Amino acid sequence: MYADIRNRLEKDESGLLTYEYIANNINNDGFAQEVDWLVDRIIEVDKTGQFVVSTARYINAIDKETFAPQIDRLIKAAIVADRERAYLGVLAASIWGNDYKERATTLIASDDNFRRIYKRLYPIGI
Repeated sequence: MYADIRNRLEKDESGLLTYEYIANNINNDGFAQEVDWLVDRIIEVDKTGQFVVSTARYINAIDKETFAPQIDRLIKAAIVADRERAYLGVLAASIWGNDYKERATTLIASDDNFRRIYKRLYPIGI
């Protein structure tokens, strides 16, 4: 990443510029070396979880195996940041499928991130 781009992203106050950079550069050479810094940056600045969730959904759709560690970090950050639960439902459907509610018992038993999100979305019954 060029120094001028990194400096611009370091001034990103919401996460929007960082998300746009990820979306526009995910297939570029060298992205794999930048992704951890970019994920750290978006987690640091996004106080609502909007761009953290969007980033998790996007990179999951592009290549969930390659970016599994970053997706995990983004999901954990979304659980903390999205206090209003405005984005967690969309995140759950994107990561675990639209039928996640029907498979909730199995997913709760096998995935701590899912369990935490489901508990936030449906606090009664767990």
